Amino acid sequence: MPAGRAHDDDAVDPFVRKAAAWCWRLLVILAAILALLWLVQKLQVILVPVALAVMVTALMVPAVDWLDRRGAPRGGAVALVLLSGFAVFGGIMTFVVSQFISGLPSLTEQVTRSIDNATEWLIDGPAHLSHEQIEKAGDQAVKALRDNQEKLTTGALSTAASLAEIVTGAALMLFTVIFLLYGGRHIYDYLTRIVPAGTRERVRDAGRAGFASLIGYVRATFLVALVDAIGIGTGLAIMSVPLALPLASLVFLGAFIPVVGAVVTGMLAVVVALLAKGVFYALITLGLIIAVMQLESHVLQPLLMGRAVSIHPLAIVLAIATGAVLAGVVGALLSVPVLAFLNSAIRVLVADNPAGTAAQLEAGENAVLVQAEPDTTV
Repeated sequence: MPAGRAHDDDAVDPFVRKAAAWCWRLLVILAAILALLWLVQKLQVILVPVALAVMVTALMVPAVDWLDRRGAPRGGAVALVLLSGFAVFGGIMTFVVSQFISGLPSLTEQVTRSIDNATEWLIDGPAHLSHEQIEKAGDQAVKALRDNQEKLTTGALSTAASLAEIVTGAALMLFTVIFLLYGGRHIYDYLTRIVPAGTRERVRDAGRAGFASLIGYVRATFLVALVDAIGIGTGLAIMSVPLALPLASLVFLGAFIPVVGAVVTGMLAVVVALLAKGVFYALITLGLIIAVMQLESHVLQPLLMGRAVSIHPLAIVLAIATGAVLAGVVGALLSVPVLAFLNSAIRVLVADNPAGTAAQLEAGENAVLVQAEPDTTV
């Protein structure tokens, strides 16, 4: 080092030099993260279907492996599991839609009756409003809708324009699921060949551990969502709340976003109960949702998730918030599975004994869930 340069460095306080070194390194890391996020945003039409396909694969691959171990051809096992999944999903969706169509007139009638009762209370009750005031408020609401009609139409046209992207994404997702179920292990082994030979096995162990955690997360989330939907749907049906089954289906879908999903969709059930049945039934529905959430957080989550998928609640909330900010609902849906995968994969990557750590994580996974193939991976 030149003498002048050494003299200049000596003139700077050591703390400042260390801080500067940390800062430029952190800036490089931040720039790399921003470049990665930019690339993900540009390729989200491809990456989102692939990520969803990996989640569906994690849900279905244990069944395919079970059939494969019992002598069924791999291709036949994949076809049987996929067709069974399509049949179950299609049957449920058909039933839910038919229930929604049949229950909508009853809900409309009850909401109309509730609005009439509220209008009478506003006129005859403590507020003592006049018919003119109520009509004026209604006219203002209609005017607001008309003023925003152009925005609503633009949004509808935008949605229609993205229909082609949705169809393309669904087709890409289907093909990805088929190939991952059939030969995911070979695809993963091929991709990891770009890793230097000295660390290749460590990376493969990390991927296997991460995917095992993803299997546990998706399966446990599916069971938790099913229990949430059955509990809330049964309560709504007992109280004769309209659209009980469609609302339970929304709760099931919302439960795939941990912590907040089932609560948000459950609040929709509270609103429907309030409009259709009144305040008393709305409070009962709210109490039902709180009870189901307590059952989920204190019994189902600890019992089903296990050590391999254990993530601190604060990390889950922060991941969901970050995913929602970056990619909306899809980001909130995918953030926790990605976090579950990275949590186990990084633990194996930094472990002194990666193979042993991976086996320990998979043992913790299989101790609380149905036995899965130890080396299952994508």
